[in-house]
Amino acid sequence: MLKRAVITGYGVVCPIGYSVAEMIQGLESGRCGTQAMPPSWNRFGKLRCQVGAPVEMRDPKAIPRPLRRTMSTMSIFAVQASVQALRHANLDAAAIPADPRVGCIMGSTTGSPEAIASTYELLLSKNEYMLLGASEFFRCVSHTVALNVAQYLGIKGVVSATSAACASGLQAVGAAFDQIRLGRQDVVLCGGAEELHETVVGSFDILYAASSRYNDSPSRTPRPFDLQRDGLVCGAGAGVIVLEEYEHAVRRGAKMLAEVVGYHTCSNGVHVSQSDDLSMRTCMRTTLESGGLSPADIGYVGAHATGTTQGDVAEAAAIAAVFGPEIPVSSLKGNLGHTLGASGPIELAATIEMMNTGTIYPTHNLEEVDPACAGICHVRERTPRQFAAFLKNSFAFGGINSAIACTTPR
Repeated sequence: MLKRAVITGYGVVCPIGYSVAEMIQGLESGRCGTQAMPPSWNRFGKLRCQVGAPVEMRDPKAIPRPLRRTMSTMSIFAVQASVQALRHANLDAAAIPADPRVGCIMGSTTGSPEAIASTYELLLSKNEYMLLGASEFFRCVSHTVALNVAQYLGIKGVVSATSAACASGLQAVGAAFDQIRLGRQDVVLCGGAEELHETVVGSFDILYAASSRYNDSPSRTPRPFDLQRDGLVCGAGAGVIVLEEYEHAVRRGAKMLAEVVGYHTCSNGVHVSQSDDLSMRTCMRTTLESGGLSPADIGYVGAHATGTTQGDVAEAAAIAAVFGPEIPVSSLKGNLGHTLGASGPIELAATIEMMNTGTIYPTHNLEEVDPACAGICHVRERTPRQFAAFLKNSFAFGGINSAIACTTPR
């Protein structure tokens, strides 16, 4: 018999706040994390996109140097969000090393882009491997976030990494869900982290997917579902979720914030960079079916919607086909920017807060809905609304779709 999985805590480092509370304050005030980027942004060539959603790091030296030396910015963010999440869940970090049933699954698009870029700059200019620092490898590897969080906390259970671009973080939560419901772990710290780096932005710039029209007015972009949208804005941050087996949470008297009841991930098998609404529909419907839910049970859909021309249209069509025109839909990326592999868990934490406070935050910068994105109930202003179940989407380049369904604990 499958186990139940509940969320008992979460932590966030994001462009509009260095905690969940700060993030919610940012959403309440309609803050946008997008900023103009410095001249160093163009060290590898002039980018069309000159905006990003950065995070100014706080107090990295609270992490002991022997552990910090293998950490890039993204791993530090993840460790800080993990500490927040454990405190929120009222779990004792000191007890984790003694418990092999506590695991860690973290996602990111790549290893640290800053570490990768600096490593190859040094190699290409000096042609000498021995000039590299002993810790550089651990910043560059694709599982750098998972390994550094696990080492910092002394985790002895499952440690793995998901890497599927913008779906990475939500896939990590889904993989943790599988570990819990199959009875393999009692607690899993899961989520994702990313750095803001010009090489990452460049990959979107090449595909004409990054915003460039608002370089002189950064707070006006990104614009999910808006007629005047022109692309995404890359951001930095980390989101970490504490996923816990239901009976384990009951035994320790934990406060249950939400229950994960459904999850699915799939490929469109059609195109590497163009979104496909048919596979998005399949992903959302299968997620609902796996959780024993119908579209009518869902009170809110947290859209992935990044502000790209094609992606927003495909997602709107898919949501309309599955849920119709009545279910409230919004994207938080107008506030947060697109934190890539961290976006799923960051936005998942925000959505649980919305469910538990009876508040839906709108799609920031959505001034005029693109007719091609019509057919769904766009939330345009802060809306008091009670709902007991929601669906959260994350879609990624490579044709990767993922979605998670959560309810209030039953």
